[in-house]
Amino acid sequence: MLKEALLWERYMGTTVSCLLCMRKCIIDDGHAGWCQTRLNQNGVLYALTYGRVAAMSVSAIEKKPLYHFFPGSLWLSLGSIGCNFRCRGCQSWDLSHCDVKKSLGKTNYLSPEMVVKKAKQNGCKGIAFTYNEPTMWFEYTLDVFKLAKEAGMSTCYVTNGFMSPAALEMISPYLDGFCLDVKGAFMESCTRLADISDINIIFSNGSDAKRRHAMHVEVVTNIVPGYNSNEKEAKEIAVWIFAELGKDTPWHLTRFFPYGELKEVPPTSIGLLENLRKMGMKEGLYYVYIGNVPGHLAAYTYCQGCKKAIVKRKEYDEIDDRLVEGHCPYCNALIFGRFSF
Repeated sequence: MLKEALLWERYMGTTVSCLLCMRKCIIDDGHAGWCQTRLNQNGVLYALTYGRVAAMSVSAIEKKPLYHFFPGSLWLSLGSIGCNFRCRGCQSWDLSHCDVKKSLGKTNYLSPEMVVKKAKQNGCKGIAFTYNEPTMWFEYTLDVFKLAKEAGMSTCYVTNGFMSPAALEMISPYLDGFCLDVKGAFMESCTRLADISDINIIFSNGSDAKRRHAMHVEVVTNIVPGYNSNEKEAKEIAVWIFAELGKDTPWHLTRFFPYGELKEVPPTSIGLLENLRKMGMKEGLYYVYIGNVPGHLAAYTYCQGCKKAIVKRKEYDEIDDRLVEGHCPYCNALIFGRFSF
């Protein structure tokens, strides 16, 4: 179904300006924006993918990954098609980089009411938009989240953080969890990895999500050998997290596996991930995790006080949570996060 988009304005004649993300597309009549998900039809901008679900599952919150946000809870996760990045090694390539118009027929419409109903039927703590960039069907996520909050559920974005400040402001009253995918700290690597020309907005949106909008923020960086794998770049991210988000903000360093246009790039070495984790902790971060390495002890949460393991994770659905009302069971230190008591 076509739905008039939010966050746009008339530019000139029947040409419109999209204000959803920082690509700031100027879209002529009959054309779509860079992401392919917003169409100018007779001088009105429409959202093409409203309610068009391409992927849906019930899974643990740890798969986002979010480790300090209701550990072990089940979430209804949904994704659609289209993206405002073009990540060369995207693990959701078929969804994010498809021809949107041609792929709409492969999606299924699900009303916001049905999304909330399915989440409740499956005993979910909340609803997460993931798989592709959530802001690509911004209007839909907003409608779903409004209903979810009325039903007493929590909400989450897994996002590249490239939305406009206006979009973040509009969704903020209804958004609890903000899993921010930071591709890198330097413009060169981010351009090579994701075809973007401005990374400052990603960092400012991350800061605003935490400081202005009181969201729970965790950061994830997929370490791609030869692209963003040098310690200097990783250190810049760690320094930013410490300064802007706080030393207790979790940082997930995830292992890259060959995919998409980066099939020739080898998987990230575990040794490199371990070294970058040590660096992040040396910069003062309490919780630096290694992801996509099943069974690694750096997937555990350790108390920043007594250093004992307080949440053990063998797999995404094998969680040994020893917290006592958000405190370490051994030394009673308060652990950063949102927890179900």
